[in-house]
Amino acid sequence: MHHTWTLARRELRAYFDGPAAYVVLSVFLAITGWFFANPLFLQNEASLRSMFNIASFVFLFFVPALTMSSFAEERRAGTLELLLTFPVRDWQVILGKLLSVSLLLLVAIGLTLFYVITLSILGDLDFGATLGGYLGLFLLGLTYGAIGICASSLTRNQIVAFILGFGIIFAFFLFDKIVDFVGPDLGAILQFLSTDYHFENLMRGVIDSRDVVFYLSLSGFAFLVTNYNLARRPE
Repeated sequence: MHHTWTLARRELRAYFDGPAAYVVLSVFLAITGWFFANPLFLQNEASLRSMFNIASFVFLFFVPALTMSSFAEERRAGTLELLLTFPVRDWQVILGKLLSVSLLLLVAIGLTLFYVITLSILGDLDFGATLGGYLGLFLLGLTYGAIGICASSLTRNQIVAFILGFGIIFAFFLFDKIVDFVGPDLGAILQFLSTDYHFENLMRGVIDSRDVVFYLSLSGFAFLVTNYNLARRPE
């Protein structure tokens, strides 16, 4: 784990040495802040539901943008081969990159705790739904991060990596929106495969192990595909 944490710190330093982290955090807080304040002051509704909904939607764009350079830029610059000659395994490199993205998203999510404090003072906050929403956001970010890194491992072009990562993530987001256009059997499968469906379940405040296992399984599958892509690199 020492090598993994070293690689994660390297990636985090790269985010914060440039404008990427600050732009992401600022825009994320501006968007979620607007959707938090709107129902609170205009509708007198002490709820975080609208904030959770917009945050999960923003992740569709932000996470692929954060992960698009993970391996694509390393390949383009020729530093991937150098990195993988160090005494680290492929899975440690992948885990380090995923950990750095997850920590950055955790910082973004953590900054919204101000909204929780505000609502707990002003209204009767549903702490069960709040806990489920935050857990869902983190698992969603973790899953999208794993998919985005997987997409980045397939190409050396960052734009292609972003489009590919966004396309895969958006497909999983969209699955439960098209169940009315397919048969009930296929619809049930597509609904279960939808990341948004499981997020909605967690936002209700009922933390079901099936929802948690789904996110972890999808993240693990993307992790394995990334590891396979790296193992196929030319010697």
